[in-house]
Amino acid sequence: MPKIYSLGNSVHALSPRIAVAALLLCVVAVVSGCAQQQPGTATGTAPVPAAPPASSSSAVATPPAEGIDLTITLTESPGATPRTFRLVANGSTPAPESTLPDSAAALAAVELHGEKMFFALPDPNRVCTEQYGGPQVAVVTGWFHGREVNASFSRTDGCEISRWTALAPLFGALAGGTGAV
Repeated sequence: MPKIYSLGNSVHALSPRIAVAALLLCVVAVVSGCAQQQPGTATGTAPVPAAPPASSSSAVATPPAEGIDLTITLTESPGATPRTFRLVANGSTPAPESTLPDSAAALAAVELHGEKMFFALPDPNRVCTEQYGGPQVAVVTGWFHGREVNASFSRTDGCEISRWTALAPLFGALAGGTGAV
């Protein structure tokens, strides 16, 4: 039996079917509004491009047509003094300005993995193990074959540890190392 509600002098009957239909309509409206959002955004607005990296005295002002000019800032733990390295190459041999302990291994790692590590698109289906590899953080800025690089690396989960390990020589490790200096 429908419930009867009084609104002033008029009497209205509200059936349970109508109430369920109205609730369902509201749910559909909310869900369809969420479907309008762009992937990777919480508000449905287009993502805002990141600000360019702050220039430093060792960074190149204009992109090299070819080659690599990267500045790596490594922080071993919160509050630790950051260490800075540089990798410069135009071809298969590191330039004398390179300051990494094993510049040749760093160059090989960057040539092999740099494209997918520096310019990876977010993967919403990526699943990472929950493990902690350490407090180290590395920030890589500069140029990779004419493309600007501004990438951060850490060891906060299995996916980040894999990225770190792939480029370990770039973070100061000798070939085959973990990136610890």
